[in-house]
Amino acid sequence: MNKIKSLADLKKLQSEVQSKIKLRENGDNPENLIQIKVSMATCGIASGAKDTMNYLIEELDHQGIDAIITQTGCMGYCYAEPTIILTIPGQNPVVYGYVNKTKALEIIEKHIKLNEMVDGIIPVAYSTIDNK
Repeated sequence: MNKIKSLADLKKLQSEVQSKIKLRENGDNPENLIQIKVSMATCGIASGAKDTMNYLIEELDHQGIDAIITQTGCMGYCYAEPTIILTIPGQNPVVYGYVNKTKALEIIEKHIKLNEMVDGIIPVAYSTIDNK
């Protein structure tokens, strides 16, 4: 972190921090925003989920994409960590496995921007009461 030498430096840092907080925890209308949940259980963290989450926060902010990025516990896909759940408004959630920085960028560029699925989807292996 750079040293703060002036009021302008402090205001710039404040703006950057507020932007990251807004991107991560923009909870006013979550149903109208892209939502990404990063699995941050022990196995996820050991596999690099923290780096993946930080990268998603920074890259979505850099590209000006409004999204809610949160962490969640174990999703049961330990073999495929780091894993994320991507929910785009009006669509079913998609679970991606092995999400490193390269895969995260591909998901942003293809799935979020172009609505194209990306390799690495973990199939849904459950049914809900509505499906019965």
